[in-house]
Amino acid sequence: MHTVAILALDKVIPFDLSTPIEVFTRTLLPDGSPGYEIRVCGEQPEVDAGAFTMRVPWGLAGFEGADTIFVPGTADPAAPLPPAVRDALRAAAANGTRIASICTGTFALAGTGLLDGLRATTHWIVADLLAAAHPAIDVDPDVLYVDNGQILTAAGAAAGLDLCLHMIRADYGSAVAADAARLSVMPLEREGGQAQFIVNTYTPSPDGSALEPVLTWLHDNLHAELTLADIAAHAGTSTRTLIRKFREQTGTTPLQWLHRARIRRAQHLLETTRHPVERIGAQVGFGSPTAFRDRFKKTTGVSPASYRRAFS
Repeated sequence: MHTVAILALDKVIPFDLSTPIEVFTRTLLPDGSPGYEIRVCGEQPEVDAGAFTMRVPWGLAGFEGADTIFVPGTADPAAPLPPAVRDALRAAAANGTRIASICTGTFALAGTGLLDGLRATTHWIVADLLAAAHPAIDVDPDVLYVDNGQILTAAGAAAGLDLCLHMIRADYGSAVAADAARLSVMPLEREGGQAQFIVNTYTPSPDGSALEPVLTWLHDNLHAELTLADIAAHAGTSTRTLIRKFREQTGTTPLQWLHRARIRRAQHLLETTRHPVERIGAQVGFGSPTAFRDRFKKTTGVSPASYRRAFS
Protein backbone atom coordinates (compact mmCIF):
# COMPACT_ATOMS: atom_id res chain seq x y z
CA MET A 1 0.00 0.00 0.00
CA HIS A 2 1.20 3.51 -0.88
CA THR A 3 1.40 5.83 2.14
CA VAL A 4 0.42 9.49 1.69
CA ALA A 5 1.24 12.00 4.43
CA ILE A 6 -0.70 15.29 4.28
CA LEU A 7 0.78 18.30 6.05
CA ALA A 8 -1.66 20.49 8.01
CA LEU A 9 -0.16 23.92 8.64
CA ASP A 10 -1.93 26.67 10.58
CA LYS A 11 -4.52 28.49 8.44
CA VAL A 12 -4.71 25.45 6.15
CA ILE A 13 -7.35 25.72 3.42
CA PRO A 14 -9.84 22.92 4.22
CA PHE A 15 -10.64 22.23 0.55
CA ASP A 16 -6.95 21.70 -0.27
CA LEU A 17 -6.49 19.49 2.80
CA SER A 18 -9.52 17.33 2.05
CA THR A 19 -8.87 16.84 -1.68
CA PRO A 20 -6.08 14.23 -1.38
CA ILE A 21 -7.82 12.65 1.62
CA GLU A 22 -11.04 12.08 -0.34
CA VAL A 23 -9.43 11.03 -3.61
CA PHE A 24 -6.85 8.65 -2.19
CA THR A 25 -9.02 7.04 0.51
CA ARG A 26 -11.58 6.09 -2.18
CA THR A 27 -9.01 4.64 -4.57
CA LEU A 28 -9.35 0.86 -4.82
CA LEU A 29 -7.16 -1.62 -6.64
CA PRO A 30 -8.65 -4.25 -9.02
CA ASP A 31 -8.88 -6.79 -6.17
CA GLY A 32 -10.86 -4.32 -4.05
CA SER A 33 -8.06 -3.50 -1.64
CA PRO A 34 -7.23 0.13 -0.80
CA GLY A 35 -4.43 1.70 -2.80
CA TYR A 36 -3.39 4.26 -0.21
CA GLU A 37 -2.95 4.77 3.51
CA ILE A 38 -3.48 8.38 4.67
CA ARG A 39 -1.68 10.21 7.48
CA VAL A 40 -2.61 13.79 8.39
CA CYS A 41 0.47 15.34 9.99
CA GLY A 42 1.25 18.61 11.73
CA GLU A 43 3.91 20.30 13.80
CA GLN A 44 1.34 20.88 16.56
CA PRO A 45 -1.53 18.58 17.65
CA GLU A 46 -4.12 21.31 16.96
CA VAL A 47 -4.35 23.26 13.72
CA ASP A 48 -6.35 26.39 12.91
CA ALA A 49 -8.32 25.60 9.73
CA GLY A 50 -10.17 28.90 9.58
CA ALA A 51 -13.81 27.96 10.13
CA PHE A 52 -12.83 25.25 12.62
CA THR A 53 -9.94 23.89 14.67
CA MET A 54 -8.81 20.35 13.97
CA ARG A 55 -6.77 17.79 15.87
CA VAL A 56 -3.97 16.18 13.89
CA PRO A 57 -3.36 12.49 14.58
CA TRP A 58 0.26 12.44 13.37
CA GLY A 59 3.22 14.66 14.14
CA LEU A 60 5.98 15.34 11.64
CA ALA A 61 7.31 11.87 12.39
CA GLY A 62 4.46 10.71 10.16
CA PHE A 63 6.61 11.76 7.18
CA GLU A 64 8.95 8.88 7.91
CA GLY A 65 8.23 5.96 5.63
CA ALA A 66 5.70 7.92 3.59
CA ASP A 67 5.85 7.46 -0.17
CA THR A 68 4.24 10.85 -0.85
CA ILE A 69 3.83 14.06 1.12
CA PHE A 70 1.17 16.64 0.23
CA VAL A 71 1.48 20.30 1.20
CA PRO A 72 -2.00 21.92 0.98
CA GLY A 73 -2.46 25.67 0.64
CA THR A 74 -2.87 28.11 3.50
CA ALA A 75 -4.81 31.34 3.83
CA ASP A 76 -1.55 33.24 4.42
CA PRO A 77 0.92 32.10 1.76
CA ALA A 78 3.49 34.71 2.85
CA ALA A 79 3.73 33.26 6.37
CA PRO A 80 7.22 31.90 7.11
CA LEU A 81 7.56 28.13 7.08
CA PRO A 82 8.30 26.77 10.58
CA PRO A 83 11.92 25.55 10.70
CA ALA A 84 10.91 22.09 11.95
CA VAL A 85 8.54 21.67 8.98
CA ARG A 86 11.15 22.93 6.54
CA ASP A 87 13.75 20.50 7.87
CA ALA A 88 11.30 17.58 7.84
CA LEU A 89 10.35 18.22 4.21
CA ARG A 90 13.97 18.56 3.15
CA ALA A 91 14.88 15.33 4.94
CA ALA A 92 12.00 13.51 3.26
CA ALA A 93 13.09 14.79 -0.15
CA ALA A 94 16.63 13.64 0.51
CA ASN A 95 15.24 10.17 1.21
CA GLY A 96 13.46 10.13 -2.17
CA THR A 97 9.92 10.86 -0.96
CA ARG A 98 7.62 12.32 -3.60
CA ILE A 99 6.37 15.77 -2.49
CA ALA A 100 3.41 17.64 -3.96
CA SER A 101 1.75 20.97 -3.21
CA ILE A 102 -1.74 22.27 -3.90
CA CYS A 103 -2.64 25.92 -4.50
CA THR A 104 -0.73 28.26 -2.16
CA GLY A 105 1.00 25.23 -0.66
CA THR A 106 3.58 25.92 -3.36
CA PHE A 107 4.77 28.86 -1.21
CA ALA A 108 5.52 26.53 1.70
CA LEU A 109 7.27 24.11 -0.63
CA ALA A 110 9.23 27.01 -2.11
CA GLY A 111 10.34 27.91 1.41
CA THR A 112 12.29 24.65 1.58
CA GLY A 113 14.37 25.51 -1.49
CA LEU A 114 13.26 22.27 -3.16
CA LEU A 115 11.66 24.15 -6.05
CA ASP A 116 14.70 26.26 -6.90
CA GLY A 117 15.59 25.82 -10.56
CA LEU A 118 12.34 23.97 -11.27
CA ARG A 119 9.10 24.84 -13.04
CA ALA A 120 6.11 25.17 -10.71
CA THR A 121 2.57 26.49 -10.54
CA THR A 122 0.13 27.83 -7.97
CA HIS A 123 -3.25 29.55 -7.98
CA TRP A 124 -3.16 32.12 -10.79
CA ILE A 125 -4.17 34.96 -8.49
CA VAL A 126 -0.91 34.67 -6.48
CA ALA A 127 1.42 33.50 -9.26
CA ASP A 128 3.08 36.91 -9.59
CA LEU A 129 3.62 37.01 -5.83
CA LEU A 130 5.31 33.59 -5.93
CA ALA A 131 7.55 34.63 -8.82
CA ALA A 132 8.58 37.83 -7.02
CA ALA A 133 9.25 36.10 -3.71
CA HIS A 134 11.14 33.17 -5.27
CA PRO A 135 12.91 34.28 -8.47
CA ALA A 136 14.80 30.99 -8.68
CA ILE A 137 11.51 29.22 -9.53
CA ASP A 138 10.12 29.15 -13.08
CA VAL A 139 6.48 29.99 -12.26
CA ASP A 140 3.92 28.89 -14.87
CA PRO A 141 0.46 30.32 -14.02
CA ASP A 142 -1.27 28.78 -17.05
CA VAL A 143 -1.23 25.05 -16.22
CA LEU A 144 -3.26 22.87 -13.86
CA TYR A 145 -0.21 21.08 -12.47
CA VAL A 146 3.51 20.56 -13.02
CA ASP A 147 5.20 17.18 -12.61
CA ASN A 148 8.97 17.41 -12.12
CA GLY A 149 9.24 13.76 -11.14
CA GLN A 150 9.87 13.83 -7.40
CA ILE A 151 8.44 17.34 -6.87
CA LEU A 152 4.95 18.26 -8.14
CA THR A 153 2.80 21.37 -7.82
CA ALA A 154 -0.87 22.02 -8.56
CA ALA A 155 -2.79 25.20 -9.25
CA GLY A 156 -5.68 26.31 -7.07
CA ALA A 157 -8.77 24.54 -5.79
CA ALA A 158 -10.04 21.84 -8.19
CA ALA A 159 -6.62 21.51 -9.84
CA GLY A 160 -5.67 19.45 -6.79
CA LEU A 161 -8.07 16.81 -8.09
CA ASP A 162 -6.30 16.82 -11.46
CA LEU A 163 -2.94 16.31 -9.75
CA CYS A 164 -4.22 13.49 -7.50
CA LEU A 165 -5.67 11.61 -10.49
CA HIS A 166 -2.42 12.11 -12.39
CA MET A 167 -0.48 10.61 -9.47
CA ILE A 168 -2.86 7.66 -9.15
CA ARG A 169 -2.33 6.88 -12.82
CA ALA A 170 1.44 7.03 -12.29
CA ASP A 171 1.17 4.71 -9.27
CA TYR A 172 -1.39 2.16 -10.42
CA GLY A 173 -2.23 2.76 -14.09
CA SER A 174 -5.04 4.32 -16.09
CA ALA A 175 -7.78 1.84 -15.13
CA VAL A 176 -7.45 2.53 -11.40
CA ALA A 177 -7.17 6.27 -12.07
CA ALA A 178 -10.29 6.21 -14.28
CA ASP A 179 -12.28 4.56 -11.48
CA ALA A 180 -11.05 7.20 -9.04
CA ALA A 181 -12.02 9.92 -11.53
CA ARG A 182 -15.55 8.55 -11.83
CA LEU A 183 -15.94 8.54 -8.04
CA SER A 184 -14.72 12.14 -7.97
CA VAL A 185 -17.13 13.06 -10.81
CA MET A 186 -14.13 14.40 -12.72
CA PRO A 187 -12.70 13.73 -16.18
CA LEU A 188 -9.40 11.89 -15.98
CA GLU A 189 -7.91 14.74 -18.01
CA ARG A 190 -9.44 18.21 -18.34
CA GLU A 191 -9.12 20.16 -21.55
CA GLY A 192 -6.83 23.17 -21.37
CA GLY A 193 -5.06 24.54 -18.32
CA GLN A 194 -5.45 27.22 -15.70
CA ALA A 195 -5.09 30.00 -18.27
CA GLN A 196 -8.77 29.73 -19.22
CA PHE A 197 -9.77 30.63 -15.65
CA ILE A 198 -7.52 33.66 -15.26
CA VAL A 199 -9.33 36.97 -15.02
CA ASN A 200 -7.07 39.06 -17.23
CA THR A 201 -6.76 42.74 -16.52
CA TYR A 202 -5.05 45.19 -18.82
CA THR A 203 -1.31 45.33 -18.46
CA PRO A 204 -0.79 48.13 -15.95
CA SER A 205 0.47 51.53 -16.91
CA PRO A 206 0.50 54.35 -14.35
CA ASP A 207 -2.31 56.89 -14.68
CA GLY A 208 -1.01 59.99 -16.40
CA SER A 209 1.93 58.16 -17.93
CA ALA A 210 3.07 58.86 -21.48
CA LEU A 211 1.46 55.60 -22.64
CA GLU A 212 -1.98 56.11 -21.14
CA PRO A 213 -3.46 57.88 -24.23
CA VAL A 214 -1.97 55.23 -26.52
CA LEU A 215 -3.40 52.36 -24.47
CA THR A 216 -6.82 54.03 -24.43
CA TRP A 217 -6.67 54.47 -28.21
CA LEU A 218 -5.65 50.82 -28.68
CA HIS A 219 -8.50 49.71 -26.44
CA ASP A 220 -10.96 51.71 -28.53
CA ASN A 221 -9.59 50.31 -31.81
CA LEU A 222 -9.20 46.59 -31.09
CA HIS A 223 -11.34 45.85 -34.13
CA ALA A 224 -9.00 47.64 -36.54
CA GLU A 225 -6.04 46.16 -38.42
CA LEU A 226 -3.12 47.86 -36.69
CA THR A 227 0.59 47.54 -37.33
CA LEU A 228 3.47 48.61 -35.14
CA ALA A 229 3.98 51.56 -37.49
CA ASP A 230 0.32 52.59 -37.05
CA ILE A 231 0.66 52.59 -33.26
CA ALA A 232 3.94 54.53 -33.37
CA ALA A 233 2.42 57.10 -35.74
CA HIS A 234 -0.53 57.64 -33.40
CA ALA A 235 1.87 58.00 -30.47
CA GLY A 236 3.97 60.47 -32.45
CA THR A 237 7.18 58.55 -31.92
CA SER A 238 9.48 56.06 -33.62
CA THR A 239 8.76 52.33 -33.45
CA ARG A 240 12.01 51.82 -31.55
CA THR A 241 11.09 54.41 -28.90
CA LEU A 242 7.55 53.00 -28.69
CA ILE A 243 8.83 49.47 -28.02
CA ARG A 244 11.21 50.77 -25.34
CA LYS A 245 8.45 52.71 -23.57
CA PHE A 246 6.09 49.72 -23.68
CA ARG A 247 8.70 47.43 -22.16
CA GLU A 248 9.48 49.96 -19.43
CA GLN A 249 5.86 50.69 -18.50
CA THR A 250 3.95 47.48 -19.29
CA GLY A 251 6.62 44.77 -19.38
CA THR A 252 5.62 43.70 -22.88
CA THR A 253 5.66 44.87 -26.51
CA PRO A 254 2.93 46.93 -28.24
CA LEU A 255 1.75 44.02 -30.40
CA GLN A 256 1.78 41.55 -27.52
CA TRP A 257 -0.29 43.99 -25.47
CA LEU A 258 -2.67 44.38 -28.41
CA HIS A 259 -3.04 40.60 -28.87
CA ARG A 260 -3.82 40.08 -25.19
CA ALA A 261 -6.31 42.94 -25.16
CA ARG A 262 -8.08 41.42 -28.16
CA ILE A 263 -8.30 38.03 -26.48
CA ARG A 264 -9.66 39.63 -23.31
CA ARG A 265 -12.36 41.34 -25.38
CA ALA A 266 -13.10 38.05 -27.15
CA GLN A 267 -13.49 36.26 -23.82
CA HIS A 268 -16.02 38.86 -22.72
CA LEU A 269 -17.98 38.49 -25.98
CA LEU A 270 -17.94 34.69 -25.75
CA GLU A 271 -19.28 34.90 -22.20
CA THR A 272 -21.98 37.49 -22.80
CA THR A 273 -23.20 37.17 -26.42
CA ARG A 274 -24.36 34.50 -28.82
CA HIS A 275 -22.36 35.91 -31.71
CA PRO A 276 -20.71 33.22 -33.88
CA VAL A 277 -17.03 32.62 -33.18
CA GLU A 278 -16.13 33.93 -36.65
CA ARG A 279 -17.95 37.22 -35.98
CA ILE A 280 -16.25 37.65 -32.62
CA GLY A 281 -12.86 37.10 -34.22
CA ALA A 282 -13.60 39.89 -36.69
CA GLN A 283 -14.94 42.14 -33.92
CA VAL A 284 -11.61 41.96 -32.09
CA GLY A 285 -9.44 42.58 -35.11
CA PHE A 286 -8.40 39.15 -36.40
CA GLY A 287 -8.28 38.92 -40.17
CA SER A 288 -9.32 35.27 -40.35
CA PRO A 289 -11.18 32.78 -38.13
CA THR A 290 -8.15 30.48 -38.18
CA ALA A 291 -5.83 33.23 -36.89
CA PHE A 292 -8.33 34.03 -34.15
CA ARG A 293 -8.72 30.41 -33.04
CA ASP A 294 -4.97 29.83 -33.04
CA ARG A 295 -4.23 32.96 -31.00
CA PHE A 296 -7.10 32.28 -28.58
CA LYS A 297 -5.96 28.73 -27.89
CA LYS A 298 -2.33 29.81 -27.53
CA THR A 299 -3.37 32.38 -24.90
CA THR A 300 -6.02 30.47 -22.96
CA GLY A 301 -5.19 26.84 -23.63
CA VAL A 302 -8.63 26.04 -25.08
CA SER A 303 -10.57 26.81 -28.25
CA PRO A 304 -13.13 29.66 -28.36
CA ALA A 305 -15.95 27.10 -28.57
CA SER A 306 -14.67 25.22 -25.50
CA TYR A 307 -14.28 28.47 -23.60
CA ARG A 308 -17.86 29.46 -24.41
CA ARG A 309 -19.19 26.09 -23.24
CA ALA A 310 -17.42 26.54 -19.91
CA PHE A 311 -18.12 30.20 -19.21
CA SER A 312 -21.09 31.52 -21.21
